[in-house]
Amino acid sequence: MAEREYPFVIGTAGHIDHGKTAVVKALSGVDCDRLAEEKKRGMTIELGFAPLDLPSGRTISIIDVPGHEKFIRQMVAGAAGIDAVMLVVAADDGVMPQTKEHLEILTLLGIKNGITVINKIDLVDEEMLELAKDDIYSLTAGTFLEGKPMIPVSALRGDGIAELLTEIEKMVLSTKQKERNGAFFMPIDRAFHISGFGTVLTGTAIKGSVSEGDEVEIMPARILSRVRSVQVHGENVTTAYAGQRVAVNVSGTSLDEVGRGDVLAAPDMFPATGCIDVTVRVPASFTDPVEHWQRLRLHVGTSDTVARLSLLDRERILPGESAQAQLLPEEEITVNSGARFILRTYSPLRTIAGGTVLLPLGERPKSKSSKESLISFLNEISSADSDRDRFAALIDYKGILSSGEALMLLG
Repeated sequence: MAEREYPFVIGTAGHIDHGKTAVVKALSGVDCDRLAEEKKRGMTIELGFAPLDLPSGRTISIIDVPGHEKFIRQMVAGAAGIDAVMLVVAADDGVMPQTKEHLEILTLLGIKNGITVINKIDLVDEEMLELAKDDIYSLTAGTFLEGKPMIPVSALRGDGIAELLTEIEKMVLSTKQKERNGAFFMPIDRAFHISGFGTVLTGTAIKGSVSEGDEVEIMPARILSRVRSVQVHGENVTTAYAGQRVAVNVSGTSLDEVGRGDVLAAPDMFPATGCIDVTVRVPASFTDPVEHWQRLRLHVGTSDTVARLSLLDRERILPGESAQAQLLPEEEITVNSGARFILRTYSPLRTIAGGTVLLPLGERPKSKSSKESLISFLNEISSADSDRDRFAALIDYKGILSSGEALMLLG
């Protein structure tokens, strides 16, 4: 890995038109509104990506995500794999509905680090700025953003941008890097064709590493391919690592075989699944319970699909509660253990719960005793402190397994 490339991804979040894309441009010089439709409508509707050069010379990745309600799906996809977030709030507007929902989603997705950016300070006086700060303090109280830096900026004039860059670097250097060992796993957020090169797949590497010449598998379709070349921030590299934004040129794969929501991974390591063992949590701030056998939209990684929620020991999960469950997607998907997910209703479109994947390849219990055994196992691995403990719990539950089978089941 080039010395200047640092495996860290920061994402934006916040209400429509609060200036997330303008802040990214002020920081990086890159305009993430890359689509003509986005320019015309004045809003980001697809994920935008840019390299961000820090004062030390390190280069990290920044993902700009949409703020409009219709594009929450893109926002969840963007949050998959990020290490930290910039929550952007316009000083003249204050906290708005998507500000709140984005923060709820980020919390459910397990984001632990971030900065609040108060944009458009050129449009308000000191009194209005203080009111916006009070609004944000109330919003972030009790969340991962409580006590984190709050930086007033004007993306238009450049006020506060240097201070914001400094705070971002402090955050980057204080964050533990992702584990580079293990099998390669990358949820795909874009797939496109380059004449003379073929299919290119992009995403944030969640686990492991990928190198030129590696054999890889596109899941859940189980398509084997080989890596022709790898890029990070538009530069060719021999190997890319977990925590980096990666573009992988693969051979023998056409665009009609792959797209966003699929996964690029090491072969035979991550199964296609129609049954996922999970822990589901309904935040105390939410108003509605989640019901057994409810049909919901499941957002995990870059995938957006429909799934049934099967609760194992109750008929509903009330706000403030969590429970072990199984998710049954209507189409097979590929996920990794430890992945965070979001559950949303259809009408109205609303986030109602989130959770963590415990076992990517679950099995439906066939009897009361097998259900009790499954619940006990899921309780054990959800509280396990290490991979060794999780592996031991799996052996106790499943019996003798090869190391390959155990790695596949644990993801």
